[in-house]
Amino acid sequence: MERRQFLTMLGAGAAVAGTGALTLPARAENKKYTIALVPGLTTDAFYITMHRGAQAAADALGQDLLFQGASEWNVTLQVPVLEAVIARKPDAILIAPTDKVQLVEPLKKAFDAGIAVFCVDTFIGNGVFQTGAGDADFPLSYIASDNILGGRIAARALAKSIGDKGKVYVSNVKPGVSTTDQREEGFKAEIKENHPNIEVLETQFNDDDANKAAAQVQAVFGRTPDLAGIFGANLFSATGSANGVKQAGQAGKIKIAAFDAPESVVQELKDGTFEIAIAQHPAEIGYFGTVAAFAHLTGNSVPTAIGTGFTVMTKDNIDDPNVKRFLYTG
Repeated sequence: MERRQFLTMLGAGAAVAGTGALTLPARAENKKYTIALVPGLTTDAFYITMHRGAQAAADALGQDLLFQGASEWNVTLQVPVLEAVIARKPDAILIAPTDKVQLVEPLKKAFDAGIAVFCVDTFIGNGVFQTGAGDADFPLSYIASDNILGGRIAARALAKSIGDKGKVYVSNVKPGVSTTDQREEGFKAEIKENHPNIEVLETQFNDDDANKAAAQVQAVFGRTPDLAGIFGANLFSATGSANGVKQAGQAGKIKIAAFDAPESVVQELKDGTFEIAIAQHPAEIGYFGTVAAFAHLTGNSVPTAIGTGFTVMTKDNIDDPNVKRFLYTG
């Protein structure tokens, strides 16, 4: 398989990732490879959808896919899973690291064992790979959506919904998670640069616990009764914030911009709990990651970064089949 074929596969995959309905170029050799996918957690619809995209590519390419992860977003749980995967000696690992610093050394063990490493959704270090600089540049590629831009889009939508003035805050997971760090960065940059009448309060970290995010909403509202809006930087932050707003009796009054799009987001958009939901394309991430791993294993060069898109969902477009198909399904 030549490089131009690899790029053609990526383009075609954008339309069909997750379906398996794709005819791919003949393999350059008959060897069957094992590609492991280690998600941030296994119980999240986002990663379940990513798994389907990866499996579609593996099936179409005639390769073996190993899917193994922890049930919670937790470094201390992910590292033993990674070590178990390394012990099974796959040819490549696609991983969503749960911390951009603490996963460097564990992943270096995979690299030192001759396993090709690819980061999907989240990254280690600064996410810029194959530069020859630093201790975390050894992954071959980073496959993900543009999280900084997504944070900016969320900020614009939230600003518009609150009349471009008032107090807002970011509900986030924890510091050190690359994607949610970037979403918060993009959100705050957009507000600072273009919305001077909006005050961003202290970020609330919920440890990926929707119940904790809900409790934080009520605590912030208790001390800031003129709270106008919340940016939920991931699925659990957004859904937890929605529950908290409802429990505080402020549904429709405190506006929420949500990042990520489980099926429950449909009703949240329709009833006005969410002003906007930004859906990533996890099936594409899994699909492109698997294709990139296979391309590398068959002697082809791959891009050090592969960007996937996202879809902006609102109450006005959520019933459009071309929008609704990007909901994450379990």
